[in-house]
Formats: sequence, structure tokens, C-alpha cells
Amino acid sequence: MAVTESLAEEAHGPAGAVHEGILRRQSARESSARTYARTLPIVPVRARGLTIEGADGRRYLDCLSGAGTLALGHNHPVVLAAVRQVLDSGAPLSVLDLATPVKDAFITELFRTLPPGLAGRARVQFCGPAGTDAVEAALKLVRTATGRSGVLAFTGAYHGMTAGALAVSGGAPEVQAARLPYPQDYRCPFGVGGPRGAELAARWTESLLDDPKSGVPLPAGMILEPVQGEGGVLPAPDDWLRRMRRLTADRAIPLIADEVQTGVGRTGAFWAVDHSGITPDVMVLSKAIGGSLPLAVIVYRDDLDVWQPGAHAGTFRGNQLAMAAGTATLAYVRKNGLAERAGRLGARVMEQLRADIGGLACVGEVRGRGLMIGVELVEPEGTQEPAFGAGSAAVGRGGAEFLDHRFTAGPSGDGAHGAYDPSAAASGMEPGAYDFGAGPSGGKRVAHDFGAAPSGGGRGAYEPGAASFEMRPGAYDFATAPARTPRPAAPRLAAAVQRECLRRGLIVELGGRHSSVVRLLPPLTISDEQTAAVLDRLTDAVAAVARDEERHGPHGARGHDSEPCPGPGTD
Repeated sequence: MAVTESLAEEAHGPAGAVHEGILRRQSARESSARTYARTLPIVPVRARGLTIEGADGRRYLDCLSGAGTLALGHNHPVVLAAVRQVLDSGAPLSVLDLATPVKDAFITELFRTLPPGLAGRARVQFCGPAGTDAVEAALKLVRTATGRSGVLAFTGAYHGMTAGALAVSGGAPEVQAARLPYPQDYRCPFGVGGPRGAELAARWTESLLDDPKSGVPLPAGMILEPVQGEGGVLPAPDDWLRRMRRLTADRAIPLIADEVQTGVGRTGAFWAVDHSGITPDVMVLSKAIGGSLPLAVIVYRDDLDVWQPGAHAGTFRGNQLAMAAGTATLAYVRKNGLAERAGRLGARVMEQLRADIGGLACVGEVRGRGLMIGVELVEPEGTQEPAFGAGSAAVGRGGAEFLDHRFTAGPSGDGAHGAYDPSAAASGMEPGAYDFGAGPSGGKRVAHDFGAAPSGGGRGAYEPGAASFEMRPGAYDFATAPARTPRPAAPRLAAAVQRECLRRGLIVELGGRHSSVVRLLPPLTISDEQTAAVLDRLTDAVAAVARDEERHGPHGARGHDSEPCPGPGTD
């Protein structure tokens, strides 16, 4: 029977038959490499804002948002109007790299949003319409400009699925880039977390670059994500980013910021690098810049623009509809202060999640920045991961230069499992805060000035403000605290939470090193009412999984604590 005939027959039957038929044909005909379709067996037929309606009639709150592509949600009126205007004008839809009024408007709006240090001397290259191709272009650019070939990348990174992008991602099957430790708190590679962990990561990087026997020659560039998304929703501390900017600038290493998922207001600033005030040499942009349509570019400093005509190209780099949709999205986010609102709303969401589920044995950490939020699921029972050992105390003593990353006390107030707050502003040394510079010896405290040159003389190439970094009350005392012992990651529990969310009409993504982090990427236009609905459904799903785990354990038979309650969408 022809597919069209089959569809026609199912269209007259129950909605569930259409839904099941489409899923069955997808399974039979599409590649085994498909991903989201395996864990989200839905068939979207209509969507607006946060809400998706499936072919079976169910409605869902979409906190996947096309993996962060939909800054304004599905089918936002300003995006639809921009697309219709191009279609009705008779303008060509695909123009390679020719100049057009639509393209000119997009570049103008994009440059208006760039970090000030880059906007005045920027060049833009339109790439094949995917972030991974833009990463390839960025790597090619810095190699051409420097005449060097090596690249510095970070553990846990995700930069795309093409060969070059995979080579600098955390899951690379072969070593083609020097891999550096990315700072994180809960699973700090040095076993200490917080400011001390970030400082150790920075010192490791500096040592690797300056040690003539490290085996790592001067690279063509360093590529990093200001917040690792697929790596587990790990915000890079602002001070650490400033340190990376100084390290690279002092050594003439171009710094590439991959803002494919973090850009366009997602983290509470228009670009995630804006939080730290750094100016990268290259920015990789995609996803939300196309207003839900495929578009990818790199923006870079003009002195790097040394490659030859045709050095990077792509048949579909002239996507006029995406440029129009992107212009509308960029302007709407900028004019309506959506980035700032995302920062405020995200902080409230994380605070509420920590209060509601942070105390559950299966929740390791709630973290994120802006509306890029993750909940890490861990094994509630069993052996904890090996601690760093006595070294955690040893490395906490006697140091003179530490980065303060605003490590705050946890719910108990003792600071032992505090939450990293990347947006907290530096303030004066408060009573009771541990003075890392003085240390047990009582020596003078040293405030590290990242603007100073290595010799301590004049300013270095990068000068973000050179403020001192000091501790708040309740700051974590690494000199006396025990080694950090996170629970093992629990991908099975994260998958269970995702299933329970779907039963309740909530779409979430999984990420992290072991796919144990439940991720929220709602559109920036999510309302307060919708936010409350998302929180209700997520906390209920996590609680249901926690109860089931407590009753049955990791090997027991599974039940369901509640019936699905998708409810109506609340656009």
C-alpha cells in the first residue's frame, strides 16, 4: 500500500492511529543514528511559544526548544512576519555569499549585539548552516592566521559532529587536540571544586603552555564554551574565563568562544562571554541566531582575516529566510531585555529547584546560568566516587593567588555543599571569610590582578577591569574541609525522570558526561505562569522517581507513582 494511502486511511481513524503509524514508519525508514526520537516518541503537528501539540492530541511544554535554537519559542509572531515579508517580496531565497538587503540588515543587527571590543573591528564569515561547520571554519581560520596546527580544547566539550569539531570535543575517539581540565564544582577533576579547583585548572593550563617539555607546542588557538551544555550544564567561572583570556593574549593564541548554544540571551547576557567582560578573538554562532531556521557564522577580529577567497564556503550559506528570521529574533531579544529577564528568571528557577528537590538523595546538584539549567541525578546508595584524599586540605593552605567564584553555603549553612553562583559581584572581605592569601602563616593577602603582565609591571594585552577577588560570608574553607566525594552518576534515574516528565506533558533533554543531567532550555519568552507549570511537573517527576527508587532500589521492579497529567499548555 502506498504511504499516502496509508496516511489517508489513518487520518479518518483515531488520532492515536495516526501518531503510532508515523512513529512506526519512522522507525522502519530512518537511520539508526536518530537520537531525540528514541526518547521522545511524539509527533508534533502544531506549536506556538512553549507549547507543542502532538498528532495524538496531547499538548506538551517544550523545554528542549530545538536544543536551544528557539530563543522566542515556536512560531513567534515577529519571526513569522519577517519570513512572510521575504516570501511576499519576491526576493531570492538562496544567494550563496552575494550581498542583499536582507543580509545587510542581519549583519548590522548582529554587530550591534557583539562585545564592544569586537564589534568595531569584526569580520563575519557565513558558513554551512550548522554550528559544527562554523567550528570547522573557526579552526581553519586560526590555523591559517597563525601558521600553527595544534588546538587547545577542554574535557567535556561538545563542538559538533563533523571531523574537526569532534576532534576538539570531549568524546573524541582519537587525540588530535591537547585536552585541558574544565572547571566544575560537583565533579572537580582535582577533588576540591570552587575557586581552588578553578585556580588549579588555570595553573595546569599555564604550566602546559610554558613547560618546554610538556609535549604541547604553541597552538593555533584555544576553543571553549562559556557554559558547557552537552557536557552537563557547567558554567565557566567568570574569573577563570578572564584568566584564559589573559593566558592566550599574552602568548598570541587566538581564543575561540563557542556560543552556539549559549548565545542570544540564553545565559542572562546577550552573549555568555559578556558576564566576564572578555573579548574573544573568534566567536562561533548558530542555533538561535537564525530565529529557528538554519544559519551559522563566525565573527572574528579583522587582523585574522588572512585566508584566501574560497578558503571556506557552503552552498546554503545564503539562506535569506534564516537571515530575516534571525534579524527579527536578535532585535526582539535586545529591545525587550530578554537576556536580563532570563538571568533573573533562571536564578529563581534554580533557587526553587534546590529548595524542592535539592535535598533528595538522588539529586547531586542543581546548576546553570540563566535559562540554561541542569539537574544532575546520582546514585542514592552505594560507594561514593573516590575522593581526592588528603590533598584537598594540602592544596588549600598557604596559597597567595586564588580566584573567588562566589562559592556560597548550601541549605545547611555550613558551606559544605554550596551552590556556585557565577553572577555574584565581588565585595569586601567579610568577617568570618577565609583569607586564602594570608593562609595559616598569617601573611599578607594578595589580590591577583589579571590585567598585570606576568612580570607584575605594566598592563598585559587583556584588561577587563582587574578587580580583586574576595570571599563572602560562609565561603567554603578548603584548608579544613574534607575531600569532596560526589555520588556516582545515575543515567538510569535521569532517563526515568525524562520519561516521567513526558508522561506529565513536559519535554526535557538529557546531557552530561554520563547522560545523567536533566536539562532545561525553555524559550526566553516563557511566562511566569508557564515557569510555575514547568517547575511543578519537573519536581513531581523527580519526586516520583526518588520514591520509586527508595521503594524498589536499583534492581527492583518499577511502578508508577502517579498517572500522567499533561494538562493544557499555557501560552
